[in-house]
Amino acid sequence: MSSFQRENDAAKALFRRLESAVTPIVSGEYSHHRDRAPMASRVSFTQLRLEAELERHRAECQWDKMPMIIDQMKAARFHEDDDYGTLLMAEALLEECLQDNMDLLRTSTPLTEKAHPRLSRAKGHLNTILSRGLLTPRYLNEALLLMAKVHYVQGRYRDAQGMCARVGLEELTRDEQPTYHLRLLAEAFVIKGLSLDHQTVSSVSRVRLSEREEESLSCYLRACDASLSYLQELDKTVSTPHTKTAKASLLPPVDVDLGYFLQASLQSAYLCLLQRGHLAQGAHQLRRVLRVVESRGSQSFRKSAARKLAEVLLSAVSEDSYWPPLGPPPAAWLHREGAAVFKDATYPTVKPPQRYSTDCCFCPQDVLEEAVLLLLITESMASGEAVISRLPDQAEAREASLQDANSVYDLLTIGMARRGQYGMLSECLERAMKFSFNEFHLWHQLGLSLMAAGKGVGAVSVFKECARMRPEDPSLPLLAAKVCIGQLHWFEEAEALSQSVVSMGEEAGELLPRAYLSLGLCYSLQASDATLKADRDEFHKKALRVLSKAHSLDPQDAQIAMYLALQLALVRQVSAAIEPLQAALNLRGDDLHSLHLLTLLLSAQKHHRHALDTLGLALSQHPGNFNLLFTKVKLEEVLFGPAAALRTCEEMLQQWLSRYDVSRSSETDDSSSLPMAERTEVSPGPRKPSIHLTLPNFQDTSTSSLSPSSIAVSRLEAALSEVSDLSSVRRQGPTYIWTTLECIWLQAGELFMGDGRLKEAQFCIAEASSVSPNSYSVLLQRGRLAELRGQLDDAKGLYDEALAIHPTEERTLVQMGRLLVKTERTHLGEKVLRDAVQVHSTSHEAWSGLGEALQSRGSSQAPDCFLTALELEASCPIRPFNIIPREL
Repeated sequence: MSSFQRENDAAKALFRRLESAVTPIVSGEYSHHRDRAPMASRVSFTQLRLEAELERHRAECQWDKMPMIIDQMKAARFHEDDDYGTLLMAEALLEECLQDNMDLLRTSTPLTEKAHPRLSRAKGHLNTILSRGLLTPRYLNEALLLMAKVHYVQGRYRDAQGMCARVGLEELTRDEQPTYHLRLLAEAFVIKGLSLDHQTVSSVSRVRLSEREEESLSCYLRACDASLSYLQELDKTVSTPHTKTAKASLLPPVDVDLGYFLQASLQSAYLCLLQRGHLAQGAHQLRRVLRVVESRGSQSFRKSAARKLAEVLLSAVSEDSYWPPLGPPPAAWLHREGAAVFKDATYPTVKPPQRYSTDCCFCPQDVLEEAVLLLLITESMASGEAVISRLPDQAEAREASLQDANSVYDLLTIGMARRGQYGMLSECLERAMKFSFNEFHLWHQLGLSLMAAGKGVGAVSVFKECARMRPEDPSLPLLAAKVCIGQLHWFEEAEALSQSVVSMGEEAGELLPRAYLSLGLCYSLQASDATLKADRDEFHKKALRVLSKAHSLDPQDAQIAMYLALQLALVRQVSAAIEPLQAALNLRGDDLHSLHLLTLLLSAQKHHRHALDTLGLALSQHPGNFNLLFTKVKLEEVLFGPAAALRTCEEMLQQWLSRYDVSRSSETDDSSSLPMAERTEVSPGPRKPSIHLTLPNFQDTSTSSLSPSSIAVSRLEAALSEVSDLSSVRRQGPTYIWTTLECIWLQAGELFMGDGRLKEAQFCIAEASSVSPNSYSVLLQRGRLAELRGQLDDAKGLYDEALAIHPTEERTLVQMGRLLVKTERTHLGEKVLRDAVQVHSTSHEAWSGLGEALQSRGSSQAPDCFLTALELEASCPIRPFNIIPREL
C-alpha cells in the first residue's frame, strides 16, 4: 500500500506541474523562441483539459459556461483546422433559445428565425459546418442531431426525421463514450418519434399509419431508457467523481435543468400508450420507469410518473382486473389492446438503465393499496418541494407548486375515501396547510376529511376559516352547523351558524330552506334537552314555526317534510304529522327515516298490525338496519308475545356477528390496508365465526310440560353463548358497534323478564355488562331483575348508580319512584316521580306512577294524573319518536 501511495502522490505532483506549465499558453503569454516540441505536448494536455470541461458542461447542460471555454480554445488556437468551436457555439445558442421558449415548445408552436435571433445564428453555424464537412464523424453526428432539433422546433418535421436518419447511432452507443452522448441519443430517438407523430398520413394509408405508430412508439421506449441511463451516469460523474482527481472532488453537485426534449423523452412512451387507449401497457411502462434506480435529475419525473400511475389505477383498473406490479399485464388486456406482448420485449433498448432489485421488497396486494402508496410518496415529495415564500417574485413558482400539490391531494382523497381512511387523509391535508394560506380548495378538503373522520372540533374551525375566505358561500356555515348538530351537540353554536345563513335572505339561494331546516333542528334538539317545561314548550314552538317556514319555501324537499312531521309527532300531534309525512313519502318512498316514522305513528294510533307491515316494507328496502329491528321486536312482543320477539333478537345477534366480528382481526394479515370491518365483509368464501352468539335456554328438557314460548325459544339455540370471549377481545372499531351489541342483549333480557324467565334474563344482562359494565342501561336492567327477585335494597342501589350516571333518564326515574312507593317511602317516591314528569312531560308511565304515589296517600290530584296518563298513552308510540336521528 505504501508503494502505491507513493506512485499516486508522484502522479498528482506531475499533474500539477503540467497544469502550471500550460498556464501561460492558455492566457496567451507564450514566447516564439520556445522549443516547439515541449510546447506541443503542453498544448495537447491543455486541449484535453478544456475538452473535458466542455464535455462536463454539455453533460450537465450548463450552456452559459460554454462561451468562456470556447473563447479560451480560440485564444489557444485549438481546432483551427475544423469547426469544433463553431459546433459548440451553435449548440449553446440553440439550447439557450429552447430554454427560453419552453411554453411554445409544449404547445408545438413553430419558432421563427426572425423572432428568435439565437436560433437564426445557431442554424447559420450548423449550415456552415455541414457545408464545409471538416468535422470528424463523431462531431458530424452531433451537428446532424442539432440540425434535426432546429428543423423540429421550426415545424419542419419531415426534414427533422431525415436528419435523424442520417445519424450514425453506432457512434453514440459505444462503450467508451462521454455522458452527454446518452443525452443526444435520447433526444435523437424522441425527435424522430415526435416528427413521425406530427406528419400527416392520408386516410387510405392505414397500414402505413399503423407502421408509423409502431415506429414512433419504439423510438419513445428507447428514448426513455436512454434518458434514464443518462441521468444515472450523470449522477456518477458529478456526485461520485474519480478518486484520483483531487480537484473534481471539490465540485458541488449540479442541479440538471431538463430541457424540453429530455422531458419529452422521459414521458412520451407512457403518454403515447395512454393516449392510444393502451391502459395496461401504459401502466406497465410507468411501473418500469419507477423501478429504475433514482437519480437527482429524475426526481421531478418520478413524481409525475407516480401521480400518473395512481391516476390510471384509480380511474381504469378495478379490483378484479388488477395485476401485481412485478408481473406483466394480463393477456386479456393485451389482446384487447391489440398486442401479444408488451413493447419493451419487442424493442430491446440500446443501453438499459439500472433498476432496483425486487428481492425481499414489499408488493401491494390490490389496486387501492398501490395507488395510495404511490400518492403518499408523491405527497411527501410535493409537500417538501412546495414554495412557501410569499414574495411577489415567487408567485409563479408558488402557484405551480400549489397546483401540483392540489392534484396529488385530490387523488389521495379519491383513493383514501374508497377505503374510509379519512383520519389518514386529514393528516395528509394538515401537512399541506403550511403552504396553503388562503387556498380555499385545500382548506375545504381538510374540513370535509375532518368531518368524515369524526374530528368535529377541528372540522368546525376549518369550515369557519373557509367561510371567512368566501363569506358569500352559504354552504360553509351549514357544513359547520351539520358537524355541531351531529357530532358535537353544540346546539347554540349550530343555531348561530344557521341564523347567519338565514340572515343572508335571498342571497342564500336554494340553501335558504336548508338553513331554516338546520335552525329548526337546533330548536327541536334544545327542546329535548330542556329541563323546564316552559323552556321546552318554547323551543318546540320555535321549531314548528321554523320548520313550517322551511317546508313552505321548498315543498319538494323530502327531508324537510319528514322533519316537520317528526316535530309534530314529538308534541303528540299525531294526526297532523301524517300529512307532511305523506308528502315526504311521495317525494322519496324508500327513505329510511320516513318509513320508520310512519311505523311509529301507526303504532301510536294503536294500528300495530299495519305498523308491522310498514316495518316489513322498510326492512325490505334497508335490510339489517338495527334501529328498525329493535322496533320490530317491540311490535312482535305486543302482537305475538315474547317468543317471536326473541327469535328476532337471535337474528340480530347473528347479523351483528356476521357484520362486526372484530375478534377475527388477529387472524388476518396485518400488512393489509383494508380496515378491520371491511376485511370481514369482503373476505371471499364462507368462514366460521370466531365467537358464538346465541340466546340462553335453561328450561328442563326432561319434562314434557314446556310452555309454547319455551318451545319457540328452545328452537333458537340449545347451547350457552360463548360471548364471554368478548371480554378478552381487544375492543376495535367504532363505539356504536359495541353499543348495538349491548342493546341487543338488554332487549333479550327484558323479553325474558317479561316472560318470567329470570335465569335467562340474568345471563343476557351479564353478557351486556361484559360489553359495557358501566352503562346506565345495564344498571337499570340489573335493578329491574333484582326487583323481580324481591331484592329491593339491591334494586334501589342499582337504580341509584344508574341515576348517578344519567340523572334524567326516564325509565330509571320511573322505576326508582315506583320502588320507593312500594317500600312505603311515598313522599320520596312522589318527589322522584314529579321530577320525571317535569323532565318527560309526555311519559304516560311517569304520570301513572305519580298517580299511584298520590293515590297511596289519598291525594285528590291522583285522578288527574291517571287521566293525563291515559291521554298520553293513547298517542304513545311503541318506541319513542326521538329514536329517529335529527341531523342534516
